[in-house]
Amino acid sequence: MTLSPKRTDPASIRTADPIELSTRIIDAGGGDVGDPGGEPTNRTSNELTEIDDGLSIVESFSHVYTLRTDDGLVCVDASSAFTGAKVVESLRAWDTGRISDLVYTHGHVDHVGGSGVIAADADARGHARPEVIGHDAVVDRFHRYRDTDGYNNAINLRQFGGVSARSGLAIAAADRPFLPADTLWPTRTYSDRTTLVVGGTELQLRHGRGETDDHTWAWVPSRRALLVGDFVTWVFPNAGNPQKVQRYPLEWARALREMQAHDAELLLPAHGLPVRGVERVRRVLGDLASVLEGLVADTLERMNAGRTIDEIIHEVTVPAEMLERPWLRPVYDEPEFVVRNIWRLYGGWWGQDPAELKPAPRPALAAELTGLAGGVEPLVARASELAEAGDLRLACHLIELAVAAEPEHRGAHTARADIYQRRRDTELSLMSKGVFAAAARDSASVLGADG
Repeated sequence: MTLSPKRTDPASIRTADPIELSTRIIDAGGGDVGDPGGEPTNRTSNELTEIDDGLSIVESFSHVYTLRTDDGLVCVDASSAFTGAKVVESLRAWDTGRISDLVYTHGHVDHVGGSGVIAADADARGHARPEVIGHDAVVDRFHRYRDTDGYNNAINLRQFGGVSARSGLAIAAADRPFLPADTLWPTRTYSDRTTLVVGGTELQLRHGRGETDDHTWAWVPSRRALLVGDFVTWVFPNAGNPQKVQRYPLEWARALREMQAHDAELLLPAHGLPVRGVERVRRVLGDLASVLEGLVADTLERMNAGRTIDEIIHEVTVPAEMLERPWLRPVYDEPEFVVRNIWRLYGGWWGQDPAELKPAPRPALAAELTGLAGGVEPLVARASELAEAGDLRLACHLIELAVAAEPEHRGAHTARADIYQRRRDTELSLMSKGVFAAAARDSASVLGADG
């Protein structure tokens, strides 16, 4: 989950033991429980907790789990380039032994970007660098990141509040590489499943597609523990990200069901809280699987009935009581985006509007409709009226037409900045907030440039 909302939680908030906190939340039944004691469920304190003897978590961005074995330490994920040094500092206060193996749950930069710090730490201690294990597709991802460096940087700058849409690519091009240059590439890969044995500790690595196509989850029989990466993140599953590559919600659900079958005692996600207890683990995994299965089934039913994507996104929902559960809240991704991704996976990019198959240039359409409306001003006025009335979806369509017809119209940009700021303030998910805030900044920058 590249640069996810976990980063928005205050790093200074870290008082309760993570297992104790998850136990309180789950046993209370979710719902309105929220964050007992004022603590978030996703924490980036960079503090280490020993979950069991020889098993630790550093809660970071993302978490790093470490297994102490008779032949060295096994780390699962490396966190990000921004947090890697603090993670290693906390880890080394717990154990200074050699890190023999580093397992990537997947290749998102918040999981691999800190690996350069692990390598530097090994060099400084005179240790051999760890073997790095990941799925075959992690290597493909790293190559893709290099091919799309500026684009990926611009996405994150836009999504996390850094820049407007107009300036994003220019700033990204001048910034650090999206995939840090010192990232360790896998030295051992696998295609479906493999077993890693270090110092008598066995990790059964399994591939599953979900948020990514390169995802690994691990079963540790001796500890009855599941290390699941971003299959569990204590937010609604990131299966619909509008600015990223394809996600796989049904295969995600199948992986979760396979995890459930292990009757694990420990659930160790890469974001959010670790969970102890067979029934608690089963509940969290089952809830996540159920919402994904439901979205896929309901979307495919309508696709098979000949419904359009425009109809489906307004009809298919997740029960509100499910979205109230702390491990399912739509504060990063949201169901509507997942429905769109299901359509893209099974039905392609065309939404069945014949005019949109080979459309006219948007400025030409905007100019024609603006002319029919009697100019830009009536569109701007109507968009503002709709926004005041609370119909922000329709207001956005009209204001986009006005700006497309006259890109430097100050009145249109003034209204556009206001409308998108209003919309940003009413949204729940970080993805929606980021895009709408960027649009507001975009228009504000036009107004500023004009004096």
